[in-house]
Amino acid sequence: MPPMLSPNGGGTIVRFSSADFPERSQAVMWSEMVRRHIVSLETQFLGKPGFPNAVGMALPGLGVVTYIAQHQATTRRTRRLLADGNDNLRLLILRRSTTAATAAQFGREVAVDPGNAVVLLNSEQNSISFPSRRPRVVVLNLRQQGLRPLLRDFDTVLARPIPKQLEALRLLSNYIEGLIREPALSSADVARLVVAQVYDLAALTMGATRDAAEIAKGRGLRVARLRAIESDIAERLAAPELSVESVATRQRVSPRYVQMLFEQEGTTFSQYMLGQRLVRAYRILTNPLFADRSITSVTFDAGFGDLSYFNRAFRRCYGATPSEVRVEAGPRASM
Repeated sequence: MPPMLSPNGGGTIVRFSSADFPERSQAVMWSEMVRRHIVSLETQFLGKPGFPNAVGMALPGLGVVTYIAQHQATTRRTRRLLADGNDNLRLLILRRSTTAATAAQFGREVAVDPGNAVVLLNSEQNSISFPSRRPRVVVLNLRQQGLRPLLRDFDTVLARPIPKQLEALRLLSNYIEGLIREPALSSADVARLVVAQVYDLAALTMGATRDAAEIAKGRGLRVARLRAIESDIAERLAAPELSVESVATRQRVSPRYVQMLFEQEGTTFSQYMLGQRLVRAYRILTNPLFADRSITSVTFDAGFGDLSYFNRAFRRCYGATPSEVRVEAGPRASM
């Protein structure tokens, strides 16, 4: 039976994880799921085979895989596998590794340094080797007919290194990591929007046409930057000095641009940050593991520098004081 490429526009969304398979047959079952839902590949390991930390998703027109290989490994599209007719592109991002990977296609080898990426064409033989143990890899399987019209020069992209310094690559990589962490996509419409945003970022990474770049700025690029900013806020939420200026500096954009992104979502940077801090405080107050924490301690753990302000903001949001919420949570939060 020939493998399914990624589902068509009306297809279902498929998500799978190596953690779902028994250890003794994990490598075989994982490879079969990738073959059926994304692309046929042959993988050889130097050591015990397996993908202990791997997640795959097949969306309309897009396949996504993230994994950490247990041992040194080489993945190939062999001559035999080309019979499936898959002419999609594989964009491989080496998120983390102690050494460079080596990709090969069209008779040449390409060094893929940690953080860099490479594009391989599924309709031609290719391979990529990871000489280090436990490299973290992100792979996108993209439809050629959907991506080619977005690129300035399709042929020059293939089997060439894409440097990690490229902002679009960084945003794409972070966007995919966030997508994989999502428990589920809420609907087919949301899935199609996500796919469009990924193609926007992939096109910018590979060299988009002027028109495609303009569209991406208002769609995929904007969403990816907003997600990166939200992740930045989440990582530093407890820091009282967190500000729009500090976030903008880390994200290499202007404070006004950060504000504009939140305004387009119907809120402001300050409102979003306050809401996230209140959510964190609520979770601490209702979690029995933190029942011994004082309200003052919770205040500072959530990033508030003023107890009176925290109490007022919390009551406006939840209609009760922090102490009342803790009591209402019952013995689960006070035992």
